[in-house]
Parts: sequence; C-alpha cells; structure tokens
Amino acid sequence: MREDEEQQSLFRDFRVIVFIIAILASIIFIQPGYSSEEGFTTGLNYGLDLEGGSWLQVKLQGAVAQLDADAEALSAAVLRNEIGDSINIVSVNTDNEQLVVTFTTTEQLTTTRMDQLGLGQSTVTRENNLTEVVFYTSKSTLITSYLSNTLKAEVIPERTDSGSIEYEIRTAVSQEDLERITSNVGGYIVRDSDGTPIYREGVREETRDLTKDILSEKLNTLGLKDIPVRVVGDDYILIDFAGMDLATAQDIASKPGKFEIRIATQGNASRHVLYGDEIQNVGIAGYNDRDGQWYTPFTLTDAGALALQRAAIETGATTDPMSHNLIMYLDESEVYSAPLSSSAAATLSQYPIYSWQASTGGDEESRAKAEQLQIHLRAGALPVKVEIIGSGQVDASLGEQFRSQAIFAGLLTLLAVAAVVYRRYRKPEILLPMIGTSVSEVIMILGFAGAIGWQLDLPSIAGIIAVMGTGIDHLVIITDEVLYEGKLPPRKVYLARITKAFAIIFAAAATTVIAMSPLVVMGFGALKGFAITTIVGVLIGILIARPVYGRVIHSVLEASAEKAAKKAE
Repeated sequence: MREDEEQQSLFRDFRVIVFIIAILASIIFIQPGYSSEEGFTTGLNYGLDLEGGSWLQVKLQGAVAQLDADAEALSAAVLRNEIGDSINIVSVNTDNEQLVVTFTTTEQLTTTRMDQLGLGQSTVTRENNLTEVVFYTSKSTLITSYLSNTLKAEVIPERTDSGSIEYEIRTAVSQEDLERITSNVGGYIVRDSDGTPIYREGVREETRDLTKDILSEKLNTLGLKDIPVRVVGDDYILIDFAGMDLATAQDIASKPGKFEIRIATQGNASRHVLYGDEIQNVGIAGYNDRDGQWYTPFTLTDAGALALQRAAIETGATTDPMSHNLIMYLDESEVYSAPLSSSAAATLSQYPIYSWQASTGGDEESRAKAEQLQIHLRAGALPVKVEIIGSGQVDASLGEQFRSQAIFAGLLTLLAVAAVVYRRYRKPEILLPMIGTSVSEVIMILGFAGAIGWQLDLPSIAGIIAVMGTGIDHLVIITDEVLYEGKLPPRKVYLARITKAFAIIFAAAATTVIAMSPLVVMGFGALKGFAITTIVGVLIGILIARPVYGRVIHSVLEASAEKAAKKAE
C-alpha cells in the first residue's frame, strides 16, 4: 500500500508532469519513423557535415568613402543630367551646410517638377521664355545624385561621429575609378590626418546584415530545405546547402540579386525608376477573371510611387504608354516587361499610383511567371550585388558516415558513463534513473531542435555530448547529497542536503551559460552551434530533468530502504 501511494504521489508531482509533457512533445517534434527504403527516419534537419551537400562563400560588392567636390561644377552636372543641357548656372552660394543654387533654362519647369527631382525645395519664375530657378540643397545631396546617376547604383550618405559625410556606394568601384569620376566635377576623396584616402572596399555593417537577411528570406522562400546564411567577417556571407550538389547550389545562389525597375526611353535605352527596397508589400499571385490575366500585386512606398510617376511623365509613358515599357530586372537580367495600361497612364499624369498589378498573361506558363515574379518582388531586392568567391562540397556518403560516427560516439559516451556510475554506487536502482535522465535530456534537446528547425551539425552533436557529461556530474552531486553515510537520511536532513546540491548545480549551470553566451553573440559557425546546443541542454537539465531526478531518486532509495528493513525483520 505504501508503494502504491508513493507512485501516485510521484505522478501527481508538478515537476514530473512537466517532464512527461516535455518528453512527449519532444518525440512529436522529432517525428521518428521507419521505412523499408530509408530505414529509421526523423523530421530533424541535419547540417552540411551530417548530410553532405555544398557550401558557397559570396562577397558583397561596394565601397565606402568620404568625398568632396566643387559646388558649381557638381550642381551643373547634376542639373544637366536631370533636366538637360540648356542649364546655365547663375550662382552657387553657401549658407552653413546649405547650398543656394540659382540657374536658368529654356525648359518649362514647375515647382512640382523640381520637387520630383528630390534635390531640395525651390522657387520657379518664368519670363521671356526663360525659366529661373532658385533651389536649396546640400553638397551631400548633389554628390549622392551625381554618383547614383554615374555609377547606376544606390549611394547612401551617412554622417559619421566626427561630423563628416561618408558615402556608401552599393556597387563595385575601385579607388582609382572613384577618383576619376569625382575629378570630373572638381572632386576628390578626402584624406585623413596621415594623408591616407578615406576609402575602403565593402559595405557598412547594417547593409551587410540587411543583405544577409534578404538573401536568407529569398533562398528559403524558394521552398528549399532550411538554408542557414551566416556572416563571415565584414563583407562575406557563407551559405550551406545541405543535401544539394554544387552545381545546383551555385544556380540557386545566383538567382537572388539586385532588383530594379526601369522604364524604356528610346530604342533599347531605359531609365532607372526604383530599386526593390521601395516595394512595400507583395501580394499572392492571382487570376483576374475580368481580363483573363495572371498577375502579381505589389505596393510601392511613397518615394517609390512618386519616382515612378516622375519617370513616366518625363519619358512620355503617360502620353504614349505602348512605346515605354515598364521593365523589371534581377541582377541586370530582365524578369518582366510590359507597357502601362491606358488607365494607369492617365492616372499617372495627375497622381502617383501606389498599388500595382504586374500582368503576365492568361496561360499556365503565365501563371508560373506570375508566381516567380512574386518571389523576385518579395525577396529579390538585395541592397548590393554579390559575387561567388569560394565553394566546396561534402559527399553525401561522407555526411552519412559522420552522422553514424556521431551516434556511435554518443552511445559510447553513455555506456562509459554508465560503467563509471555503476562502479561508484554498485546499485542498479541508482544507475537506471541516472542514465534514463541523461537520455531524456538528449531527447528534449533534439525535440527543441526539431521544434525550431535548428540544423544539427557536428558541433551541435559535440554540444549534446558535453551536456551529457555535465549532466551526469550534476546527477552525481544530487545522489551524493541525498545519500547520507550510504543510506537515505531523515527528511529534514534530506531537504537541507538536496537544497545544497541544487545550489551547487545552479551555480555551475549559470557559469556555463555565461561562458557560452559570448560565443552565441560573436561566434561563427561551429562555435555558435556548439554554444547554443550547450546552453539549451543545460537549461533543459536544470529546469526540467534534474529536479525530477532528485524527486525520483528519493522515492527509489526510500522504497529500497523499506524493502531492506522488511527483509531484516
């Protein structure tokens, strides 16, 4: 009767209930199964070194520099590029950091047209077929516009801590080419106190991280297996394609890229309108019953809608839409081209349009094009172009071998631990709960990995084995504190000793978590995977498994003591 009561109270314990729920949930997330073709299977994701596959290293193309230029030459170059060669600069005055530029032109300009250039506020007067414009801008705005038009790329100015302006050029440009381009407007690369040009290849950290996030979204939107995309250094990104050959990996990695919308001008020429970061939302590709067309809906930001309206008006697309296609590019490859509809052209002549539908046709091929365009619009807008500079492959059979060896190493570790524990206590009633607790921790770690889609690799397996070792250490501490002179102590002594044991365990676990945390934040690849697995395993152990072990081992030893007492009688 005493044993039944103890068993009932054990399974009513909140800690035991949580433990059982965690084990069952972990098994569900692991999704174990068996098939005659593949043998034992799970729903776990395995990394490159456990499954085989390919890896690619890509470099972000760009440059960051501090620049200066002659205000008058710069103003003339920018205005002639935006308006035409009839520009005549009357004066350029400096008011603090603001430039006040006065120019005349035979073009019929309006305040709205000047505002659409995005160079600053202006006042426009026209007299005797001559337009005089006074507009207020800054040198950084003009340098940004000049470089963007000259290099056909995004240029992002940013003020540094020292107060100077630094320009991030989102395309590959050497120091010599940049000096040549800026010299055309009396410009140069600013030098530091040592006389060294303030120029470096690459991009800012924010741009690198944005590229990594968009690239990750793009690759995983394609419906592929979870693909980890990691940052290496300042300007490199490493992509693992587990279970994929090198040729396929290179083909997939070459698809994401810089998304751009242009509008045809004359002949084969076209004009830049906007980049993919001006696309705010992308809807699901659908079919329009009214005109029998497949289409992809998308919404532009305020700046994107204004840029498209301005380009349509200036190129004549609003009056002759059939001669001015709207063209979409991904890494300079055309992915879509179609003229504006008559209704869109008429609307653009008066107002910007924010919601668009890119029609592809009415057949099944058009449906596939609409769905692919949806992916391009959704995640094809990398801020910078990328270049594949390294690649490699892990054979699938080698990955299978690594996986088998990792499992064998785990089992060998468990057997070795079991032998040491049995030699220490020589009591099966202690050995079985201890080994069972260690196995349960492994199951919960694997369940956590399955729940979040974490890819298991060799460092992760090493982390699991490390957790098994530290876990057994903690269980030995609990067992030694519970046993008092080789037997179960009175309840008051037991509570004091188990409290002491868990104080030691929590302190040790906190030390492990603190030591591993920097590797999670700063670590790369193997170090990060090992650290995360170790931290997760330690937290699962101290919060779920080890408190239950303390409860179970007390019940087991208590039952064993009662049996020994009965035999003695």
